Amino acid sequence: MTISEKSPHLTAQYPRDMLGYANHPPHAQWPNQAKIAVQFVLNYEEGGEKHILHGDDGSEQFLSEISGADSYPARHLSMDSIYEYGSRVGFWRIQQEFAKRHLPMTIFAVAMALQRNPLVVEAIKQNHYDVVSHGLRWIHYQNIDIETEKAHMAEAMQILKDLFGEYPTGWYTGRDSPNTRQLLADYDHVQYDSDYYGDDLPFWSSLTKENGETRPHLIIPYTLDTNDMKFASPTGFNRSEDFFEYLKDAFDVLYAEGATSPKMLSIGMHCRILGRPARFKALQRFLDYVQSHDQVWICTRQQIADHWYKYHPYQG
Repeated sequence: MTISEKSPHLTAQYPRDMLGYANHPPHAQWPNQAKIAVQFVLNYEEGGEKHILHGDDGSEQFLSEISGADSYPARHLSMDSIYEYGSRVGFWRIQQEFAKRHLPMTIFAVAMALQRNPLVVEAIKQNHYDVVSHGLRWIHYQNIDIETEKAHMAEAMQILKDLFGEYPTGWYTGRDSPNTRQLLADYDHVQYDSDYYGDDLPFWSSLTKENGETRPHLIIPYTLDTNDMKFASPTGFNRSEDFFEYLKDAFDVLYAEGATSPKMLSIGMHCRILGRPARFKALQRFLDYVQSHDQVWICTRQQIADHWYKYHPYQG
């Protein structure tokens, strides 16, 4: 009796990849012999969250200063103001720090949110930040029907094209559905997505278009641990010191490994979270720490994609 006969759920059609690179990851060959690629993502979501003014049935509950927030079928003015802090203050505090240091940054851009803030759009353009589509709305898509998600995806693509003159080449829903990645198949301009947290390096997959053709598709993993969102978690960070030490420890481990096996480190930031003064101090300290090391490539997600396409092309 075979293993699959003993355990019918163990089949060759199992859709998850539990192996990955295993103990033989490719040498990333980062530029200038860097031991680590460090990539900072600023999520811009303010103005695209769940809200009755956006046609939703209640107020936002996720990623705010209000632990265990309820959703109300009316405006939640406290929640409104928490999100507005991100667009009014937090974005600018973080953006100006990166501009002062002449550092690149990737924006995970919720299309509806950016539509509401032309000043932020202009700052992104002036500083040549990398723009990745973060969907049309900052909402859960897990239980949204595929046709609605498909329509939202198309609208998000077009809005970013209208705002920046070109379609986004990267995608990250964040609160995706089982259909999200497949819906990207017919968008040839989308080179990669980041709705994955299971590796320290990019890897290839393939997507099947509606006409049956397949095309290569890169996955550049993101992170939920080296991410300021854990300040909004009951089991997350409480002090900026905790966040800084966590980021430092992640950097130190990967930098040491990078002597023989370079990896990437993603740092997730939110305007309304890390943009608060006390937490912002941790970002400043971490940037100082990263910049005190020589063999570091601080880059955008598009630069990582371009590098992988060139030095680790799709093999089928």
